Amino acid sequence: MSWAIELNHLKKQYKNAWAPALDGLSIRVKEKSITGLLGPNGAGKTTSINIICGLLQADEGTVQIFGNPISNTSSNIGHRIGVVPQQIALFGNLSAWENYQYIGTLYGLPNHQVKERATYLLERLGLIKHADKRVNRFSGGMKRRANIIASLLHNPELLILDEPTAGVDVQSRAMIHTFLHEYHQSGKTILYTSHHLDEAEELCEEVIILDEGKLIAHGSPAALIEATSGAAKLEDVFLSYTGRTVRD
Repeated sequence: MSWAIELNHLKKQYKNAWAPALDGLSIRVKEKSITGLLGPNGAGKTTSINIICGLLQADEGTVQIFGNPISNTSSNIGHRIGVVPQQIALFGNLSAWENYQYIGTLYGLPNHQVKERATYLLERLGLIKHADKRVNRFSGGMKRRANIIASLLHNPELLILDEPTAGVDVQSRAMIHTFLHEYHQSGKTILYTSHHLDEAEELCEEVIILDEGKLIAHGSPAALIEATSGAAKLEDVFLSYTGRTVRD
């Protein structure tokens, strides 16, 4: 078995926090899988993603991406990962084209490659006729799709998405889902977080459920539903493990 992501005994405590964000977390994500990272607010999902991407350092534990420690700068792991943050990571006063040209330079991509790749993605995600508009004039769904495109200019092997469909309309969500299925089928690995559990059940081959910085369940949606008494859908499994107390 080949692993795209391996987190081993990760611990992270933020200053003045009453509890650790991660408390000995160990998870593995298969290469060429689409895996959901689920949990209530404060479960440790975003902290885990930030550590995987090298934006945050764990207090203890190790991280490997495609078998390479993320501390090994010679492995050039950053060019193998694409990240779609929950916040829109684009310049609102620039057009989509201008954003992608700038982002392409950060990856060291030649202009012709950025243009070719951005054109394909803009067409595929229904934004080509809006490519010259300022991003701050886009609707919420358009911004979400444009945000995804920015993470894909370098055709990453591992795509990490943090709530990519938050606040979007049904049509945009369906387009995003279809595209992610296609990207996965091309041999890419996808790690995906969402509070839409029906979405995760439909999209993901496996799901990882976290709570209080720990792994509490891992398996295919169907297997977890079957193993949980009284569960008819993934949401029932999630509530069985994490409870019904509101997390703020």
